[in-house]
Amino acid sequence: MKSQFKKAFIFDLDGVIVDTAKFHFLAWKNLAESLEVSFSEEENEQLKGVSRINSLQKILEWGNKSISEDKFNSLMAQKNEEYLAFVDRMSPEDILPGVLETLTYLKENNYPIALGSASKNARHILTKVGLTSYFDHIVDGNEVSKAKPDPEVFLKGCELLGVEPEQAIVFEDSQAGIKAANTAHMLSVGIGDKAVLSEADFNFEGFTELTEDTLKTLTNFKK
Repeated sequence: MKSQFKKAFIFDLDGVIVDTAKFHFLAWKNLAESLEVSFSEEENEQLKGVSRINSLQKILEWGNKSISEDKFNSLMAQKNEEYLAFVDRMSPEDILPGVLETLTYLKENNYPIALGSASKNARHILTKVGLTSYFDHIVDGNEVSKAKPDPEVFLKGCELLGVEPEQAIVFEDSQAGIKAANTAHMLSVGIGDKAVLSEADFNFEGFTELTEDTLKTLTNFKK
């Protein structure tokens, strides 16, 4: 049964809770350069919130490259292996500023909290940084088939939390993620560059800008 209790919060992972975005950038850049495809921060921005398969397809399109299925699968595995090597060195120090305080406030006030990430490594990352216990449910790339901007990952999060999409507040750092939240009629909160995330209902550079009053404003806001 869906709850009419109060708002629920759904967090993206990469670039929102922890700065694994930099690890993705380095791994994708190395892969693209191995294919002789130019790859900058601008291209990387377009891969945020996008699945690994779709990201590699985009890189191949940008470089007008065609490779075999075996090579495609090999490159995906290679990218993930390099990314995980970075992840394995993570610790609670890698949690972005203000995130822990926000999660603690929400937990202490009994707000339902879920993770909604395209990453297939989400659980591993949360364990490394010690945040698993803050989330009532985790929805990651292993449990959804449609990548953002499709809202599947967020809709599944709402279902598990027992709330309607209109009750959900989504924190995202990617254009695809903001579009996914908006498509599902959820309140979208952009974390990062406002110019990039201009379609978000609210924008903040980071969680250090989110005070208790700000969070209360979000929970009372109606689209």
